[in-house]
Amino acid sequence: MGVGSNRMNVYTVGMATQGLANYLLECFPNEEIKVAITHDCRINNTLFADTTANVLTANGIKVKYFRELRPTPMLSFAIRYFGCKSGVMVTASHNPKEYNGYKAYWDDGGQVVAPHDKNIINEVQKITSMDDVKWDKNDALIEYIEEDFDLIYLNEVKKLSLSPNEIMLQKDMPIVFSPIHGASGKMVPAALKVFGFENIHIVKEQAEPDGTFPTVIYPNPEEAEALTMALELGKKVNAELVLACDPDGDRYAACIPDGKGGFELLNGNQTGALLTYYLLNKWREYGRLTGKEFMVNTIVTTELIDEICKGFGVTCYSVLTGFKNIAEVIRNLEGKKQFIGGGEESYGYLVGDFVRDKDGVSACAMVSEIVAYYKTKGKSIRDVLAEIYMEFGFYKEALISVTKKGKDGAEQIQALMSGFRSNRPTEMNGIKVVKVVDVKESKIYDLVNGTETALEMDKSNVIQFYLADGSKISARPSGTEPKIKYYFSVHEALPNREAYEAVAASLDKRIEGLKQYFQ
Repeated sequence: MGVGSNRMNVYTVGMATQGLANYLLECFPNEEIKVAITHDCRINNTLFADTTANVLTANGIKVKYFRELRPTPMLSFAIRYFGCKSGVMVTASHNPKEYNGYKAYWDDGGQVVAPHDKNIINEVQKITSMDDVKWDKNDALIEYIEEDFDLIYLNEVKKLSLSPNEIMLQKDMPIVFSPIHGASGKMVPAALKVFGFENIHIVKEQAEPDGTFPTVIYPNPEEAEALTMALELGKKVNAELVLACDPDGDRYAACIPDGKGGFELLNGNQTGALLTYYLLNKWREYGRLTGKEFMVNTIVTTELIDEICKGFGVTCYSVLTGFKNIAEVIRNLEGKKQFIGGGEESYGYLVGDFVRDKDGVSACAMVSEIVAYYKTKGKSIRDVLAEIYMEFGFYKEALISVTKKGKDGAEQIQALMSGFRSNRPTEMNGIKVVKVVDVKESKIYDLVNGTETALEMDKSNVIQFYLADGSKISARPSGTEPKIKYYFSVHEALPNREAYEAVAASLDKRIEGLKQYFQ
């Protein structure tokens, strides 16, 4: 945020909104156009959301405006519920406090994808002056979404529950939750309660919305530091589960007891695998797997999810990074196949299709249900993970993010990606590279047979290396931060529960060896 055309401020928000308004009016001539708007806790969020509403109504577009801040998944749901053509969420997700952002959605409740994304940007770029923006709001076109909408959303969340009897038996299970000063402070506890959980402990110091995020360095639940207070409370109340959401409530983190008096932070791949395994088991138990169901994950998410889906005979689609691509698959298959769930390794998951973006609120409720369900079976989450690994393979993943700030940093990142293409590595950490998937070039290179085949996927600046020992490394520049990210995935068979620690150590060693290659 700041002054200038390369910062987020009232004027850049107004110009962006005018471009969006022009595109909506072009796409839906002679139709009533409604746009839903909300925001999270960030500095200037009300100002930016108000600006968005003002410009839209000045263009004759109706606005469904949340009276109070609410999580991103509720905006996605509201778009479809109220028949809106678009939506805007003002948030910078988990980025530092000096940032803000503007997420644009289409009429299916998903973030805009091709061709709308580029077409909207083209319209925004045509706005060359503040004089091109209609600033005079029309109050008559603003209708507020009140608190009663919370119950409508929560009723849909409640329908996701698959083990109400087990929850009843474990309703007093201690659960700790932190919204990390964000927009999920009301909704996650409410979702846990509608599922049937009664012993919920909120981290009071982080309960109130605050865009300065005074108790954390970064409001990112992927970072253990951001969970410090939640884990301290977890120890005090002997929690079975510690949960946290990022500021806009679309991503979540889950921590389980480590058996040594502390807690283990599950990564997004682990929680994604747990959710997939649990959902498919319950759907099969209820006779709901008919051959027309599907799941979706991203190309940098663990392939363990694909293996679990294969084991249950359920199709799993793999898409480019970004939940908008998952939402696009749901939209394209609507009425033909039934979406069960899907997610990405960056702590984002969606169960059911009434929301079309990752939903930290319902994910927190579902993970809590999983813990309660297996507790009634006498199993810990570590036991369940071992069960999954023994059946489908022990997969471990890791991520390195290398920050390169400024214009020079952006050029360095592009140079790194170009280097991978012009001088493809033939081995990493002493292991031969056997296949390269270049998403930007839309090609798959088989280095063993020396062949090239076409890749059926939208182009993106991602390159993946497959090694002879089954390891997989993906490199891609971040879409939201000045970083290049390296994703590592390794796997081995887990012959029995007793071998868990030994195999885990072996996999960690392989990952560390691969990391050295990129550092």
